[in-house]
Amino acid sequence: MPEYQEEFPHFQELITGGQYAEPSRLIEGDPYYFSRQFEKGSLSINGIIYPEVPLLYDIYRDQVVTFHPVFNRKILIKPEKIDGFTLGNGAGFRQFSGNEGYAKNGNGIYQVLGEGEFTALAKRYKTTKPLREMSKFDEVYLIKEDYFLWKNGKFFPVQKSKQAFEILGLEKKTIKKELKSQQLNFKQDPDSFLRFLVQL
Repeated sequence: MPEYQEEFPHFQELITGGQYAEPSRLIEGDPYYFSRQFEKGSLSINGIIYPEVPLLYDIYRDQVVTFHPVFNRKILIKPEKIDGFTLGNGAGFRQFSGNEGYAKNGNGIYQVLGEGEFTALAKRYKTTKPLREMSKFDEVYLIKEDYFLWKNGKFFPVQKSKQAFEILGLEKKTIKKELKSQQLNFKQDPDSFLRFLVQL
């Protein structure tokens, strides 16, 4: 990670300095999206893109975590400084304001699924559920997601395909064949479905 170590002093002040609090060992699973191990991604802060940055995304607490090369520890990146980041699997996330009334908004980090006149967003998060059976764990992590269409600072929640058509002003009849040929269905694959609609 030479680029990361070389650039690190330049954006050191953007990190809280706070050590990342390790997740509870009494919860089965992990609180991360995509990987529980650090993967090289890219991070955009104040318009500057830093490549090859080791990143973890804790979606239970909506925190972006990096690894401090000097102190050898997991540390938090100030959420208000983050423009966006891309994880090792290519998933791109950005910070959006304006959805503070949404219970799972957290630090306002959303995955960008596709962009056109509207932007299709997914909010990835984890909750916990108590375990009833005898176990060394008290709870288990459950992954969930909510979907939105976003335009000019406004969020439009999408829970079914009909809402997406209405928000985008699309007639289902006119694109029914295309949806069918590409086997796109909101219930089965909301990511691909919304990406397709906003890119029409």
